[in-house]
Amino acid sequence: MALTTMAKNLEINGTNDYGYAPLQQAIAGHYGVDPECVVESAGTSMANHLAMAAIIEPGDEVLIEHPAYEPILDVAYYLQANVRRFPRAEENGWAIDPKEVRRNITPKTRLVVITNLHNPTSALTSEAVLREIGDIARSIGALVLVDEVYLDAVYEGTPRPSFHLGPQFVVTSSLTKVYGVSGLRCGWILAQPDLAWKMHRLNDLYSATPVYPGELLSVAAFQHLNLLREKARRIVDADRQLLRDFLGEQSNICAVWTNWGTTSFVRLSRSRGSNTDRFLEQLRAKFDTSAVPGRFFEMPDHFRIGMGVNTEMFGEGLNRIGRALAGND
Repeated sequence: MALTTMAKNLEINGTNDYGYAPLQQAIAGHYGVDPECVVESAGTSMANHLAMAAIIEPGDEVLIEHPAYEPILDVAYYLQANVRRFPRAEENGWAIDPKEVRRNITPKTRLVVITNLHNPTSALTSEAVLREIGDIARSIGALVLVDEVYLDAVYEGTPRPSFHLGPQFVVTSSLTKVYGVSGLRCGWILAQPDLAWKMHRLNDLYSATPVYPGELLSVAAFQHLNLLREKARRIVDADRQLLRDFLGEQSNICAVWTNWGTTSFVRLSRSRGSNTDRFLEQLRAKFDTSAVPGRFFEMPDHFRIGMGVNTEMFGEGLNRIGRALAGND
């Protein structure tokens, strides 16, 4: 059924206690998993919150990558976890080094948290590295939470979800970042059935009954995922080429380049004093253009550029960043 036709006959109420079965089946079919492993959520951020809240107790140790997406850290601290970190080094292409995970994990670690693609850098973690992380976690009885909301933005040879690598993996994602339907707030968690049921019960406390019309529209979106993804890909690919050309012309900024993802993590050169916040304030005030400050990812000398908007608008945004870097009003 077309989305426009469906909207004319949209039902407001329906049976969706502990999730809407057709949506859970659509998500399960997309991943090739049992529907009992699927938990609906209001976007990936809520999925991450639900997953961590179901897994850890106050005082439990959680090992989280650095740099990290700030809301993941905030949830861990809100849940009163004892947070430990392992580094993802820029000089290593922001890749995960399993040796760093092994060095920083302890017998008390209950959960390891990573993003794949990495937010904010778009670095891809290979299946081999994920397996090694899973083995490290399993050896001490820990789980691995992988936020995969950007993973489907690896358009060629899309990796399979880490959920298939073993029962120690818990995966979160949504239709927001890659498919461009953020308004549906359609997120989910993949977990083993017993843990998934615990998350269902917890979600019942957080959000009670999900928004039924949104679930209906999400099912329709799953019926058109390839169309939505290809539409987004055309836009992102065009933006990526503009960004590649732009970075090649600049001496004041640089970034570890990837051929996938929808974000790039740009570092301001030391010749500009590395005052990225001041630069971004000027960019916003003088050029009506915004980028995400690196301090949101614990890297204050960086900022994040997002692709996936109208290519003409994206090109103009890069032009304004270039003018700001050159000191031109």
